[in-house]
Amino acid sequence: MEIAFSLHKSQTPFLGSSSTGNLSFWECCFASKVRNWSIPFSRVCCSSKEQKLKPKPKKVEYVERQVAVLDDTQIRKTSYSGLCSQIEKLVLCNRYWEAMDLFEILELDHDGSDVGGSTYDALVSACVGLRSIRGVKRVFNYMINSGFEPDLYVMNRVLLMHVKCGLMLDARKLFDEMPEKDVASWMTMIGGLVDSGKFSEAFELFLCMWEEFNDGRSRTFATMIRASAGLGLIHVGRQIHSCALKRGVGDGNFVSCALIDMYSKCGSIEDAHCVFDQMPEKTTVAWNSIIASYALHGYSEEALSLYYEMRDSAATIDHFTISIVIRICARLGSLEHAKQAHAALVRHGYGTDIVANTALVDFYSKWGRMEDARHVFNRMQRKNVISWNALIAGYGNHGQGEEAIEMFEQMLQERTIPNHVTFLAVLSACSYSGLSAQGWEIFYSMSRDHKVKPRAMHYACMIELLGREGLLDEAYALIKSVPLKPTTNMWAALLRACRMHENLELGKLAAEKLYAMEPEKLCNYIVLLNLYNSSGKLKEAAGVLQTLKRKGLRMLPACSWIEVKKQPYAFLCGDKSHSQTKEIYQKVDYLMVEISRHGYAEENETLLPDVDEEEQRMLKYHSEKLAIAFGLINTPHWTPLQITQGHRLCGDCHSAIKHIASVTGREIVVRDASRFHHFRNGSCSCGDYW
Repeated sequence: MEIAFSLHKSQTPFLGSSSTGNLSFWECCFASKVRNWSIPFSRVCCSSKEQKLKPKPKKVEYVERQVAVLDDTQIRKTSYSGLCSQIEKLVLCNRYWEAMDLFEILELDHDGSDVGGSTYDALVSACVGLRSIRGVKRVFNYMINSGFEPDLYVMNRVLLMHVKCGLMLDARKLFDEMPEKDVASWMTMIGGLVDSGKFSEAFELFLCMWEEFNDGRSRTFATMIRASAGLGLIHVGRQIHSCALKRGVGDGNFVSCALIDMYSKCGSIEDAHCVFDQMPEKTTVAWNSIIASYALHGYSEEALSLYYEMRDSAATIDHFTISIVIRICARLGSLEHAKQAHAALVRHGYGTDIVANTALVDFYSKWGRMEDARHVFNRMQRKNVISWNALIAGYGNHGQGEEAIEMFEQMLQERTIPNHVTFLAVLSACSYSGLSAQGWEIFYSMSRDHKVKPRAMHYACMIELLGREGLLDEAYALIKSVPLKPTTNMWAALLRACRMHENLELGKLAAEKLYAMEPEKLCNYIVLLNLYNSSGKLKEAAGVLQTLKRKGLRMLPACSWIEVKKQPYAFLCGDKSHSQTKEIYQKVDYLMVEISRHGYAEENETLLPDVDEEEQRMLKYHSEKLAIAFGLINTPHWTPLQITQGHRLCGDCHSAIKHIASVTGREIVVRDASRFHHFRNGSCSCGDYW
């Protein structure tokens, strides 16, 4: 639902779905007189009363005879008072579980008549710290049943407890029934709605609050800017930005960081950078926000430049900064920059941070450095399910299925609960490595042992596993029997299997299904084109080419990248634009002669999967061969080569690179549009199935 948000009477009024919808924002809010509203600290007091113990009487015998029953009551009161005091002390030390255990004693054996506000305040903190829904209900029910009458401060704390633990329906009911509300009450509820994604409802409450309190603090504006970002309404965000500037809080850190995030999410990176430039003091959070904004929009090089600018400034680099940079490096495939970020992580004292180290594991895994990934993983003092998933997926992507299964079993032994991403990673590993028996056992264990319902991507892995073994009829039968609507990934896995095993009829069926679901996706046509060519169906292949021309889809020039000394170099097929062109072509010619002596034969009939036909005539000088030759010339003989390309490897290049890796003794990792190919000692991690 789009919300109109106007600052002028002549413009469209701000409309919500509540009774406030007939009032324009300007008429009901900004035209009103600004009322400064606050509660003095002295008025925010706790309702609990201290229990004062009377001194012990000197004549013990007399006291025992006269007030024996009274003494027993006093002892019980003193005991419960001490229990409340102990709960408060435990919460101060962040020992929330122990505090809730003591609270259970109160629940079982005390009516709560003398439990004060300070104890309830502490119990609220314990529930929030534990994010315990059960704890929230226990504390709130105990408070109601005991007849305790909370003041505004305690009510706000109880409201916060419900919001922080995600009980938004109960929180809204409690909020609506509060006899008295202050700005903290309103902002707790509004902030909870924003955090839970109910942005329109948050705006409705904001309008009601503004009409009553006209609050213009920076945190209020920052919260509503976040709501604007959630709705994706940049014009609303701009008007709140204008209001914040008029109130003199527009350049505050809270507001500025929220604005950077809002403008970025709404697609205006220029406005985000403008806000950043105008900040009088650029904090770490601001730097992180602008770097993440550029990375979000695909400006990876600019984001990396901003990081180095931040490093050279007086701003403090934290683990979030380094995590962002590592993810940027993963997108760029820049090993050298990632190594520098890794060093910075250790240098700044974040060597044990779980988020940054997980990002490192993910980076090294994605770029073929599994030894480095495992080293970082083993040194992590704490690991979460995301850490395990990154390592398992890394092994799977590089054809090391046995290692992926081993890590999955170790994860279970260490009592880390797997999620659907874990199973996707390990099943993909099984399908990439052809581990059929292990794959089916893990697939069946998902729902049987771990209560994880298989999703479409899990079924796609099993279809690929069947297809890899040549069981195409069984793969098709599985698609028909899946309790879900068949997805593009399922049909693509079947089509890929048909191409590899040259099953023309079933391949045509899979291709037709894909055309209906993704009529503008080029690669689907190209796979079928390859299938027709490999089957000698030249007339049908020509028909596919005519379809591509009619739809305006053209095959792109093949392009490959390699990074040498932190500098990326791009190559096109038959490229002669580089300063070392002569040396590169001489190296390619030498390599082709050398590998021919070791069994390589040029596959002239092979069609590139997703590049144009003219490049077939330049089979010897495909972009990946040029990039590899350049890398061999300009890097030490002990370093692996890392190639990235936007198309899928053709059969000839795949065969040639296997032989090049063998005769040169170099490790070559190629990340193509299909998967990773880890070439070593004359073999590829994909098992010649891609």
